[in-house]
Amino acid sequence: MGTIELFGGTATAFANVVAEIRTDQWDGPGLGEWSVRSLVGHTSRAVRTVIDYLALDEPESVTITTAEEYYRQVSRNAAASAAIAQRGVESGIALGDDPARAISLMIKRALVKLGEQRYDRRITVRGGSMPLQEYLHTRLFELVVHTMDIGRATGIRPAFPDGAAEETTRLAAGIAADQGRAEDVLLALTGRSSLPRGFTIV
Repeated sequence: MGTIELFGGTATAFANVVAEIRTDQWDGPGLGEWSVRSLVGHTSRAVRTVIDYLALDEPESVTITTAEEYYRQVSRNAAASAAIAQRGVESGIALGDDPARAISLMIKRALVKLGEQRYDRRITVRGGSMPLQEYLHTRLFELVVHTMDIGRATGIRPAFPDGAAEETTRLAAGIAADQGRAEDVLLALTGRSSLPRGFTIV
């Protein structure tokens, strides 16, 4: 399955989970300070930003070459984390009274736009410019991880397309290696030790 197809299938899995959220769950706890609505809003940005960035002029070159490098460039600090949290709240509100429908329409728009692009298309993103295909790897990562978060908060089990979780796991390991933490992950995955308390790659 190609990157665009995998992105589309995973976005659809996200939409399917959202469609099952009960009315009484939207204001309940989602992740950290986010309600379920805010968590869904944040997750929807994995689709929305594809639409927004494709609407910008194509940059002449790239400054971020890989998905791993993208996560290094956007590494969190207190100010960035606060801005991300606020955008999640705002995006959740913007989904309106029928979030499932809003998200389904958003996915359709994104896939139409992606179908019009060259394979080697470059895009401007927050913090630089990068190949579209590499940016889609970061969007797949966000969709899988946060759809799992939504599932944990609501009790709804996501049904991802084949390869989505595997690709996300490979990228997570790559991000850890890019951050100089490959040995910690390797030792944990081979049963030699546990990950340090509070370990995270994002």
